[in-house]
Amino acid sequence: MTIKRCQKTLAEIKIMCPYENKASIIIVLRCNLIIIIGPNNIDFLLSFQMLSNIRPLQNAICMMHFAIALYMISALFGAKYSTADIVKPALVEISVFADGNYRVELRASIEAIMTGINSKYKNTKDSPNSKEYDTLRVLQAAQLREKFIPFEEELNREIRLNFDDQPVKLQITDVQIPVPGYPKVPRTSLIIFEGKIDTQVEQLTWYYPARFSDNAIRVRQIDREKEKWHWSSWQWLRNDQPSKAFSLEEVFTEPKLINVISDYLVAGFDHIIPKGLDHILFILGIFLLSTKLKPLAWQATMFTLAHSITLSLSMFNVISLPASIVEPLIALSIAYIGIENLIAHKLKTSRLALVFAFGLLHGMGFASVLAEFGMPESAYATALISFNLGVEVSQLLILTIAYFGITYWFKNKQNFHDFVTVPGSLMIGLTGLYWTWDRFSWAAVFG
Repeated sequence: MTIKRCQKTLAEIKIMCPYENKASIIIVLRCNLIIIIGPNNIDFLLSFQMLSNIRPLQNAICMMHFAIALYMISALFGAKYSTADIVKPALVEISVFADGNYRVELRASIEAIMTGINSKYKNTKDSPNSKEYDTLRVLQAAQLREKFIPFEEELNREIRLNFDDQPVKLQITDVQIPVPGYPKVPRTSLIIFEGKIDTQVEQLTWYYPARFSDNAIRVRQIDREKEKWHWSSWQWLRNDQPSKAFSLEEVFTEPKLINVISDYLVAGFDHIIPKGLDHILFILGIFLLSTKLKPLAWQATMFTLAHSITLSLSMFNVISLPASIVEPLIALSIAYIGIENLIAHKLKTSRLALVFAFGLLHGMGFASVLAEFGMPESAYATALISFNLGVEVSQLLILTIAYFGITYWFKNKQNFHDFVTVPGSLMIGLTGLYWTWDRFSWAAVFG
């Protein structure tokens, strides 16, 4: 191609680009041509010969404008959720001993309790007290403990524990606060209440104010002499409601199998939909590669197999990685899937290997959530399998909705690539890169 012809083509491109005097825009075409449109120039980095037909280039520019607009709109709604701690419900376990003692273990974010950030906020940045929360979040354990002491009386007063409809005076006997660690995830502290009760009590009820957060509670009866125990089912308490009465008269037996399955199946599903936005984006990134079921099935199978392996190994304490490593790598896996979708047009063996590797990371992320939820000692394997099934059901639902809700309208493979894969993958890739940057902590890695 002659220099005059190149100059003529450049002039035509400048006419098409309404952002000639704005910030640079990078356009990547399927013909292996990369164009940078800047304030004062248009530079060609690879091949000129594909410019003979100017119409595809015009379509590509329109697609890029659409993708950028879509990402910016999505960022307005989603970016703040990536930079904030997700507000989690408190987990409460009450142990009632046959010798007349009780023990309440409350697992919650002390920073959130003290700043009034409860379950009406999806994440801490939604609260007007988010700056105060962030200040407390980076304190060392001893410093936060000192800040919490004046608040203990209020917590004791607001929580209600009744045995046979008679309230007991709660007393905090221990507070265990982890080191600040990785500041991009909530710090879950353990608050312990202990006391004595009549050995003849028949039931208990619990109330944890919504001003602190929603909560999930279960009760364990323990007979140390006979080495027997009984776990109740979980009760999920929302909207400031007290618990239903827990009976303390059952024979000390293992929890019913159906209750274990249902509780952990729901917990696994709930972790993905609606709480697991990062996992949802990864699944959608897998979906966007192709409209065909076979590539989708292969990738989903590799991801499921991988995260099932690391979830199991992590829960049995065979492997363990800190959140400061796992969380940024999960975000990076999302970015990679989104970016690779832009340059890959068919499923390759290397892609399956990477999806499998990324699945191993996501499995360790699932394990951290399950560890916080707690596992029944007598039905450990059943609970683990049920949680994993809940995760699988949620993933299958996402893929089913995406496949039949989107693919149906794009019978043409090229249209699907141009108007679904490209903008969708751009959004996922950029979001993953942003999360990677946001989740990475030099202090957590080298501190």
